[in-house]
Amino acid sequence: MFEIKQGTVTFKSNAPLENINAESAMLTGLVSLDQNTFAFSVDVNSFKGFNSSLQQEHFYENYMETDIYPRATFSGKLIDKFNPDLQSQKIRAKGNLDIHGVKQERIIDVVITKKGDHYLIVSDFNVPLVDHNIRIPKVVYQKIAENINIKVQGEMVRK
Repeated sequence: MFEIKQGTVTFKSNAPLENINAESAMLTGLVSLDQNTFAFSVDVNSFKGFNSSLQQEHFYENYMETDIYPRATFSGKLIDKFNPDLQSQKIRAKGNLDIHGVKQERIIDVVITKKGDHYLIVSDFNVPLVDHNIRIPKVVYQKIAENINIKVQGEMVRK
C-alpha cells in the first residue's frame, strides 16, 4: 500500500480574455498495487493563486459551490499492470472523477517514475466543465475556458 504524502493539483483555464491558474498542495491519496486500486482527493477550498481575491471567491462560491461540494475525488482501478522494476512507465487509471457532485467515468494516463524507494506520479488531462454541471454565466463566458487542464503530481511512499 502506498500513500500520497506530498501532492499538488494545478488547474489552468486558458480563455480568450483571461488565463486563470491555481494550485492546491492538499492532494491526498492511497494506491494499492496488489489490488490495482486507487483513491485520490483534494479539498477544493485549498486552491490558491487566482488573479484576484474576487476571482477566487467566485470560484469557491459560484462555480464550484464548495459549501455543498467541498472535495474533488478520483477513485477506481489501474487498468495496466504496474511493474516495480521499471524506472518509468505510463499506466492507465479508470475510475470515477467526482467534481461538483457529478461523477464521470474517466480513463486517465499516469506516468510513474521510480525515485529510490518511492515513486513520483504525474498526470495531465482535461475536464470539460459541462461534464460536471459547472455553469459559467454569459457575462464571463470569454474569461473562463470550457475545458480546464488539470495536472496532478505526487510522491507515493510505502505506508
